[in-house]
Amino acid sequence: MAKQPSHRTIIIIGSIAAAVMFSFSFALVPLYSIICQATGISTSVPAEEWRQQNSAVAIAAAKQTSDKTRTVEVQFVAINNLGMPWKFQPNTKSVKVHPGETAKVSFFAKNMTDKPMTAQAIPSMTPSDAISHFHKIQCFCFNQQTLDGGATKDMGLVFNIDRDLPKDVHVITLAYTLFDVTPKNDKRDNS
Repeated sequence: MAKQPSHRTIIIIGSIAAAVMFSFSFALVPLYSIICQATGISTSVPAEEWRQQNSAVAIAAAKQTSDKTRTVEVQFVAINNLGMPWKFQPNTKSVKVHPGETAKVSFFAKNMTDKPMTAQAIPSMTPSDAISHFHKIQCFCFNQQTLDGGATKDMGLVFNIDRDLPKDVHVITLAYTLFDVTPKNDKRDNS
């Protein structure tokens, strides 16, 4: 009969596993950047290039007429990365838009700590067929967001969906995960 591990061994192994998982959650954003650089996937664009791209999309969107024969529901989801002490939620759970239309929504954020913090929102979208047809003209996810302790902010998102969105796409879900990217020298011991 095999000897069962002691409670102390289980606690030690569990504590080490929890510490590794907690550390990994803080390493996700820099790790994501390293993987993207290594594979050649460009997820960060210089600020001037963003302005040029956004201007071009905004101009094209303004010239585009909307397809009133179709309606697409866009759902919004807000997620805090493990241990992120902010309240983060969409002010509107979903909107219905016609392809070719430009729409504006906002997300609410509140720093629930008493210390200044900086966050970065990372987007994801389903279905994948919609990604190349969904254009963010203005988005809080383009920049890091810094809030003082207890401060709140409504963060805007302006988007446009192409008229050539595949006909079988009726619902798009846009999710943002909020990560703590406060510089280490700004993080203070809470004890």
